[in-house]
Amino acid sequence: MSPTFVVADFSLGDAFLSVLWFCGLLLWICLAVTVFIDIFRSHDLSGWAKALWVLFIIVLPLLGVLIYLIARGGKMHERAARQAQEQEQQFQQYVQSVAGSGNGGSAAELQKAADLRDKGVISEDEFQRLKAKALA
Repeated sequence: MSPTFVVADFSLGDAFLSVLWFCGLLLWICLAVTVFIDIFRSHDLSGWAKALWVLFIIVLPLLGVLIYLIARGGKMHERAARQAQEQEQQFQQYVQSVAGSGNGGSAAELQKAADLRDKGVISEDEFQRLKAKALA
């Protein structure tokens, strides 16, 4: 049988079903990986409970993932939201520590010097010296 006959037997509907199955498989793999990650990140499950969930998902993959999502899907979302919030707070703290805002960083010193210059407390030359010192 030549390749042209094999291609001729593969209709548009067959191609659509193949793509649909492939997308479904990718979706299930993503869900299974997410469920495995959640199982091992969960602090409220004991080691034996984690082992049973993993075994259940390995033995009955589709049913195991579906039951896990039904039984623990809400907590799964809460843990993901809490982790995202903690990461956001850590990022904000890092940005503030690098930028120096709030603890006498260069931006705060420049703002104070500009305010003093605008009020007439210091001259333009003094402002330029403070600016050079803050940026150095």
